[in-house]
Amino acid sequence: MSKVLLIATVQSHICQFHRPLVEMLREHGDVEIHVAARDNLAEKNGLKLDFADRVFDVPFDRSPFSPKNVKAYRVLKKIIREGHYDVIHCNTPVGSILGRMAGNKERKRGAKVLYTAHGFHFYNGAPKKNWLIYYPIEKFFARKTDILITVNEEDFALAKSRFKCRVEHIHGVGVDADRYRPGTVDEIEQIKADLGLGGQNILCVGELRPNKNQALAVRAMASVVKQLPDAHLLLAGNGSEKDNLEALTDRLGLRDNVVLLGYCTNLELYQRVCELSVSCSRREGLPLNIIEAMLSGSLVIASKNRGHNELLQNCARFIVDPDDAVSFAELIVSVLKNGSDYLPVIESNREFAQKYTCSFVKNELERIYYG
Repeated sequence: MSKVLLIATVQSHICQFHRPLVEMLREHGDVEIHVAARDNLAEKNGLKLDFADRVFDVPFDRSPFSPKNVKAYRVLKKIIREGHYDVIHCNTPVGSILGRMAGNKERKRGAKVLYTAHGFHFYNGAPKKNWLIYYPIEKFFARKTDILITVNEEDFALAKSRFKCRVEHIHGVGVDADRYRPGTVDEIEQIKADLGLGGQNILCVGELRPNKNQALAVRAMASVVKQLPDAHLLLAGNGSEKDNLEALTDRLGLRDNVVLLGYCTNLELYQRVCELSVSCSRREGLPLNIIEAMLSGSLVIASKNRGHNELLQNCARFIVDPDDAVSFAELIVSVLKNGSDYLPVIESNREFAQKYTCSFVKNELERIYYG
């Protein structure tokens, strides 16, 4: 039996992004899988980490400069020392740095250390301070990494040319194509009734924090509702920006048109019935919400960043500046008024998204682990 330790800053990251990896490992042979991450599942409305053999609650803080991470490092080092793992697979910025620090001695004894970079903080157009701070750190820790896995082409090219370790590329973390799919006419009507949805609906999925920039979509709605008063923006997620977004909604008089759903565990239902999905982030590695929308048959409008650009490379006219609420609103109105005109784009997006599904990504991960 082999033993694998998955490390991330928070347990929800493992729940949301690494089930396909765990399924691949279990399909391949006898394996024991442990998770080390801070327990934040109470904040995620019933999300369960039910596919690991053992879970350690490690008090990571998202800020790399937080003193709480000193304790987290000590806890993690003890877990690794006592666990005798064959593979230590790190994720998220803080989890990956502390994981590679704590696992370095075990690596010298033969353990393999992997790191999945879900989006470097340094990239074309990133603030200079990101390059000054994060780039040297990642370059240094690449020397303590056996395999660095990237999820977008820009990060892959950069790491391949500049870092001294084996670098691989996969198409995201895998989306369940059986869960995220178009609905039939009868099914859509039933889901809308069950969810209490009327009019035309726009879905925006993501944690409510500054980088996700949901305020752009809210500001755009002030113009949208003047032409389409029955349009509704559904914000799915929770986080630190909740109060600010509610205040902005009230200030713009949009209480009847903007709904904060909180954290949802049934996103596939909303994706199936919403006419449009939007994403407003300033930075993304490779966002699942866009892939889920594509597979569900929903058109996507997104802000300009490397992750969005990669996924929408065949329909760049649906990418706007992350501060341009006017253009965002114009596109939303055009799509909602002329939905049938965009059916070829929707079908093209669905075909493009197939390589980001679980089955495709599991094959890529199997090659990396066992090839």
